[in-house]
Amino acid sequence: MDLHKVIKRPLITEKANFHKEQSNQIALEVDRRANKVEIRRAVETLFKTDVVEVKTMNVEGKKRRVGRKMGQRPSWKKAIVRLAPGKRIEFFEGV
Repeated sequence: MDLHKVIKRPLITEKANFHKEQSNQIALEVDRRANKVEIRRAVETLFKTDVVEVKTMNVEGKKRRVGRKMGQRPSWKKAIVRLAPGKRIEFFEGV
């Protein structure tokens, strides 16, 4: 799988920012077919950093109702990546 297609976007939430500051972990939305080895390789190559651990989880899409019809948001995969001590990734520098 192409490294640029493995990582879709960083997750910028309060919980993700807390983990980023406290335990040097970043949260990413990744391709559903990507495994831990591909995610590790993509982060190390694209962001030029060292990865200690990768945790993944599948997030099921929520069911939503619009009028009389039921719909569902798409399911996606989340990866929590722990970086080596002293390494950082800044997504929004100077904002």
